[in-house]
Amino acid sequence: MKVLLAVASRHGATWEIGARVADVLRGRDYGVDLVAPETVTGLDGYGAAVVGSAVYLTQLLPPARQLLSRLRPELAAMPLWLFASGLARPFSGARTAADLAQMAERLGAHGFQLFRGRLERDALSFAERVAAARVLNREGDHRDFEVIERWAGQIADTLDQVASGSDSELRAS
Repeated sequence: MKVLLAVASRHGATWEIGARVADVLRGRDYGVDLVAPETVTGLDGYGAAVVGSAVYLTQLLPPARQLLSRLRPELAAMPLWLFASGLARPFSGARTAADLAQMAERLGAHGFQLFRGRLERDALSFAERVAAARVLNREGDHRDFEVIERWAGQIADTLDQVASGSDSELRAS
């Protein structure tokens, strides 16, 4: 089965999360195309999709939101997972978590995951540094690649079930 892995990233950290997910899926013998969401024109040839985005000012990046909107019927008809990556502060209570949960429910996604991100102030624009300072995020790489790899392994486990024909059972849960 071929998996579309579309990732919107501003400074590369979320893309690296997507690359780690792709590595895990490839290690489980799934073909994976890791691409930017704006390059996706259709889903022909894909049996599943994972869409990820950096969080910028509490929202997913426009290319990810646009992809989810543009291909909503097709994405809803296949196994789908969503993820987001944000600054070091936890997402608890954040609008992003609620928005992502609603998107996942509307699309019938198997799930969504929020990952902590990376903050390198030197790589930010002036406006981004001002926004980051207002929420007092700690600089550094706060991503936990073990957590990311476990989540990707769960995706592969579900795809194994889909491939073995128990997808109707998965959709019912």
